[in-house]
Amino acid sequence: MNLDLVFKIAAAGIIVAILNQVLVRAGREEQATMVTLSGLITVLLIMIREIDALFKTIKTVFGL
Repeated sequence: MNLDLVFKIAAAGIIVAILNQVLVRAGREEQATMVTLSGLITVLLIMIREIDALFKTIKTVFGL
């Protein structure tokens, strides 16, 4: 696993957690939920790109 990938995911998680807490304390629970969902989607998109790259590498290695 690429260390840059770990840092990207960790950074996204930290930012989402901070924004979530700020919004919850400001009484904006719906926006906090939306921030959390968008953070989750962002991380999932990053992972999908990595999985796609893995499958492309596997196809190349096995000549598929």
